[in-house]
Amino acid sequence: MAAPKKLYIRTYGCQMNVYDSERMAEAMGGAGYVETDRPEDADMILLNTCHIREKAAEKVYSELGRFRALKADRPDLKIGVAGCVAQAEGEEIMRRQPLVDLVVGPQSYHRLPQMEARLREGGKALDTDFPPDDKFDTLRQRPRTRRGPTAFLTVQEGCDKFCAFCVVPYTRGAEMSRPPARVLEEARDLVARGVREITLLGQNVNAYHGAGEGGDWGLARLIRALARIDGLARIRFTTSHPNDMSDDLIAAHGDCEKLMPYLHLPVQSGSDRILKRMNRKHTAEGYLRLIERIRAARPDILISGDFIVGFPEETEADFEATLDLIEAVGYGQAFSFKYSPRPGTPAAERPQVPEEVKSDRLQRLQALLTRQQRAAQDAMVGQTVGVLFEKPGRLPGQMVGKSDHLHAVHVTGAGLAVGDLATVEIVESGPNSLGGRIRGA
Repeated sequence: MAAPKKLYIRTYGCQMNVYDSERMAEAMGGAGYVETDRPEDADMILLNTCHIREKAAEKVYSELGRFRALKADRPDLKIGVAGCVAQAEGEEIMRRQPLVDLVVGPQSYHRLPQMEARLREGGKALDTDFPPDDKFDTLRQRPRTRRGPTAFLTVQEGCDKFCAFCVVPYTRGAEMSRPPARVLEEARDLVARGVREITLLGQNVNAYHGAGEGGDWGLARLIRALARIDGLARIRFTTSHPNDMSDDLIAAHGDCEKLMPYLHLPVQSGSDRILKRMNRKHTAEGYLRLIERIRAARPDILISGDFIVGFPEETEADFEATLDLIEAVGYGQAFSFKYSPRPGTPAAERPQVPEEVKSDRLQRLQALLTRQQRAAQDAMVGQTVGVLFEKPGRLPGQMVGKSDHLHAVHVTGAGLAVGDLATVEIVESGPNSLGGRIRGA
């Protein structure tokens, strides 16, 4: 019996790429591949790329250059580029880096086994179509291997919002929601394999509208159906758009016990002028009122956000408006970035803010967000929270997990195991994590 071929996947970017990489590995498993964590041992290398960050394509070309020696030593080694950079660059990747054998977009990775078969015949393979066949349906038969206690589950892809700075509508396509029956089937399978917490994923996940029994289901109905799965203890979702936070989804935060008190709700700017230029279709005041309604439904919810500083034509007054909004909300977590142009997006053609101004504003914004994040974490001391333990810690007998609010929590000497969900009293707040003890211990 021939030894299995080895597959090395390097994943960049968002949680959805993590999910996609798992599905790619499963698809290639059917073609006789097993995963390895060493590119030197691989028969095929796949880079699953992200196009969101600055100079994403150039970083991919740089990474590919590092595999040139491997390819020279082993001409049979197959190298592929997948994901959003693959979708955006297409055949140009093979032209610039002839060592690349395969380019596949995020909507076509279920075709990887057929593409790999073409490579074995001596050719190259390119697929950046938006095919009519459902990749999720193609890939839903999985090996029933054990899993860790947490998992991502993609329920929605693509975006119809066309924010002026974003390439997602061009690389992931229009909004598409999976049927709820298939989502529930996959969730039950994950739970049967040991998963206790599922994070629902989508570029715009709260726009979910899957066709199911009785018509289209919104995200709130899907969450309530998932909550009825025995053995599933926790549900989260990301990433959301303010314009799709429906009344029933807000209500679910208050009445669905398994939906965790954590919400990532990006606003990007606190300036109405900049929000309009971004094509966000909401105002700062509307966002603040939305946060009030969410907190009325779930008072202990931790709010996370995204911010872009130095968007084209942003003035100091615009930036100060963003700081004012941050002060008003009080974020427990946040992600912030300097604006960087994406070719083909409307904002890329507008007057740009000087780099030194962007850097200064980012530093000031992050200082404020860091203070808020630390305050939120410190406020947990003395509180009792649920913690799902995911891995051993650095110290003997220590276990590390995530709280209901997604804080990292470590507990020592309690006889815990991976997958345990315990009630923990928080006793200390460190730079990046909380320390706790099992309640009653």
